[in-house]
Amino acid sequence: MTAPTLPALTIGPHRVWPPVVLAPMAGITNVGFRRLCREQGGGIYVCEMITTRALVERNPKTLRMIAFGAEEQPRSLQLYGTDPEITAAAVRIVVERDLADHIDLNFGCPVPKVTRKGGGSALPWRRRLFARLVKAAVDAASPAGVPVTVKMRKGIDDDHLTYVEAGLAAQDAGVAAVALHGRTAAQRYSGTADWDAIATLKAALDVPVLGNGDIWEADDALRMVAHTGVDGVVIGRGCLGRPWLFADLEAAFNGSPARRLPSLGEVAVTMRRHAELLVEQFVAGARNPARGERDGCTDFRKHVAWYLKGFPIGSELRRSLAMIESLAQLDDLLGKLDPAVPFPVENLGQPRGRTNSPGKVFLPDGWLASRDDDTPPPAGPEPRGSPLAIVTTHTGHHLPSSLTVFT
Repeated sequence: MTAPTLPALTIGPHRVWPPVVLAPMAGITNVGFRRLCREQGGGIYVCEMITTRALVERNPKTLRMIAFGAEEQPRSLQLYGTDPEITAAAVRIVVERDLADHIDLNFGCPVPKVTRKGGGSALPWRRRLFARLVKAAVDAASPAGVPVTVKMRKGIDDDHLTYVEAGLAAQDAGVAAVALHGRTAAQRYSGTADWDAIATLKAALDVPVLGNGDIWEADDALRMVAHTGVDGVVIGRGCLGRPWLFADLEAAFNGSPARRLPSLGEVAVTMRRHAELLVEQFVAGARNPARGERDGCTDFRKHVAWYLKGFPIGSELRRSLAMIESLAQLDDLLGKLDPAVPFPVENLGQPRGRTNSPGKVFLPDGWLASRDDDTPPPAGPEPRGSPLAIVTTHTGHHLPSSLTVFT
């Protein structure tokens, strides 16, 4: 497909080419994974979501999550919160301590433990609260020249759509860009993304609009831009087990037809590099290097099924790879793969990662009764993520229940 003519994506003072953003995914987009993706192609690579209250309370685990490599520019951080004052305080900490160069606000998460507290994709329904929160963040960030963006969904469900009104409110509050996932919270990750809604939002706003949803291949990104007119794309589940997607995206936006179809041997090299980067990250934060290596390898396990999706590999070897505890063990197992096996092209364009059915959106009591109530929902522990209770891979195996993904 011919690449549409696009200028570089502008996010405040940052010019981004190609116009690609890696969506923050809890348990996924840590320092190691972001570096792996950046080695493939350009863009903005967002770290894991940080909760505003945990940041304000100086939670040690949260502070450790705010980590960037020396090569990361701009440093991009997503915040989740439901209280304008706490959000403003968190943003002030980010700018005063120079923790990031770009702040994104999460209004897209659809999982029950977030929406039942009035957060994520539930919050834009309370339009005055939404506007207050976004403006509080922008006002706290603007003295330092740090741009604020928002990422959201279409609404709670088809009867409670908010995306155009919320987009306009965010623009009025001074955000640098708005990203829209073309699904409602009720859809979760089911069905197909509504690119027409993304086009509607783009037509309504003057600030850059980014499209998210069902970009599995680089040509999908080109089709989205052509269909919607968006200024850039947000990549979530499409890069799971396929960090080379960012190389394809860079080629596509530069007008090149080059696309990567790595053999199993090339995939094994990428897997080894990914595990190595995770071990490097965990060793740096551990008192015991051996413990750091084990933790890095444990963190890598969830990626194995995604990397090997569609390749003809025996179940025993798959299980062993998903249970590694050291790089030496990984090297031994990767050496048992046939490097000449070609990439399974039948998997191109297919959904990856989390898929599920539409479901009920859990909301605070009386949440839908008044759109103009700007009272923050009752304080409570703000979740870092939401566990995927069971994630079934193409082989029928289950990934660890601790895995969390927001896109």
